Amino acid sequence: MTEDPFVVHRSLLFTVAYEMLGSSADAEDVLQESWLRWADVDRAQVRDPRAYLVRTVTRQALNRLRTLSRSREDYVGEWLPEPLLTSPDVAEDIELAENVSIAMLTVLETLGPTERAVFVLREVFEVPYGEIAEAVGKSAVAVRQIARRAREHVAARRPRVPVSRSEQQAVVERFLAALRTGRLQELLDVMAPDVVLIADGGGLAGAARAPIHGAALVASMLALPGRAVSAVWLNGAPAGRIEIDGRVAAVSLVVEDGKVTRIHAIANPRKLTRLDEPAELAR
Repeated sequence: MTEDPFVVHRSLLFTVAYEMLGSSADAEDVLQESWLRWADVDRAQVRDPRAYLVRTVTRQALNRLRTLSRSREDYVGEWLPEPLLTSPDVAEDIELAENVSIAMLTVLETLGPTERAVFVLREVFEVPYGEIAEAVGKSAVAVRQIARRAREHVAARRPRVPVSRSEQQAVVERFLAALRTGRLQELLDVMAPDVVLIADGGGLAGAARAPIHGAALVASMLALPGRAVSAVWLNGAPAGRIEIDGRVAAVSLVVEDGKVTRIHAIANPRKLTRLDEPAELAR
């Protein structure tokens, strides 16, 4: 018996939805809605099940994203994507790892829903313009223009200098070691002078409600003893898991020129439910 195309492509479909929404819970809801629609389809009329399913998931994710865009305006403090535990193997696909990183998902939050959908489908999954046009309800000409604007927008906001996996891992290990000791100078040594700390507590965990700028201030906030710090792989990159007084936080870092330039700390407990089992991501 041939396996259902939805099952075969589920990792891809989840990745599309997660890239568009930045939330695994919302991505799973989108997959459930898409599965219900797929169950009612006459399969004999579907020439390319993979393309059909990607279009279906995109439409459902767009509907969800437009609703979420309004609710996130009322979010308490800074909003960051939901981190996913991943295996180191995800990093082998450099382009996938870069595009599912917390840093990239944060940049994608600055795009409008349609721009985000077009960027994700074209730049990450290399979907033809004609298929994207069907998914977002635009002409192919309009989609090309949207894709160009989205590329320019993302390029202006993503890290300026890409770093190798080995350099990223080495800097992250130094940063986590400094967190374990809680020593101020060790933290200062591994961070850029203009480092920025962005924390997401969602009103449910203690977290700064605005970005913290500058190594001195960031280091003074992080130089605290009594924390359990472990290295993990989040969203295809080396990262950290911190536990203090029974509370958990996930820490993702942007590294440039051998220094930490941006720290994303997610402490909202509702966003930390995918830290025990690796997510299956695929292109």
